[in-house]
Amino acid sequence: MLSVLAAFDHEHPALCLTDISRRAGLSLTTTHRLVGALTGWGALERDEDGAYHVGLRLWELAALAPRGLALRQAALPYLEDLYEATHENVQMAVRDGAEVVYIEWLSGRSAVGVRIQVGARWPLHATGVGLALLAHGDPALQESYCRGPLVAFTPYTIADGERLRRELAEVRRTGVAVSSRQVTDDAVSVAAPVRRAGGAVVAAVSVVVPWHDGGVPALVPAVRLAARGISRALGWQPGPPAGGTGVAVPPPAAPEP
Repeated sequence: MLSVLAAFDHEHPALCLTDISRRAGLSLTTTHRLVGALTGWGALERDEDGAYHVGLRLWELAALAPRGLALRQAALPYLEDLYEATHENVQMAVRDGAEVVYIEWLSGRSAVGVRIQVGARWPLHATGVGLALLAHGDPALQESYCRGPLVAFTPYTIADGERLRRELAEVRRTGVAVSSRQVTDDAVSVAAPVRRAGGAVVAAVSVVVPWHDGGVPALVPAVRLAARGISRALGWQPGPPAGGTGVAVPPPAAPEP
């Protein structure tokens, strides 16, 4: 059944029975039986043309994931504020293995085009949110990831392990990650980590702007403020740097009126 569900992705949101069978690597008879069971439960739905789609029941179940809808609900007011302050693409993502998964995206009407949508996945090293998450991840994960291979999407993608190590150290030092033209050669992402109670980084928020605008320095405070607000909503309290972690905790913000 999991193989049947995994046959669907952003490039293949609607599939006929034969396509599901082929993509799942199952016989047509087995696929027919499993698809019938999944459709009966509501995990799949069939349209008038006979194509199958992911069903609403599955979406309802996925909404229970603590790193999905619950995190989005806590973050949305701050993401909306960030959008109003910039009118650029605003994104939020979590880490899943060696990839980021985007759980929220607010699109600017005249903002730079991005190859992102909710549920999309990208390698950690190629995006601002990915760099922010990797920089604050387990050291063993960082070392394993830096050993590669590192896929390049443009001539500017970080595809060298030693360069990536330096970039991650810079992210930890400054508290923000800047990914310049790594996925497309016309966009720059500025990202900051989001912490939960206790200080562990659980997500990252970013703004994506046109590369030629040169507005990165002005975006850094806004992105930091949004990440800090979401972190506070999740129960994080600013404090002194934790000994030996190498992760600098930002100083407390001025009290709100």
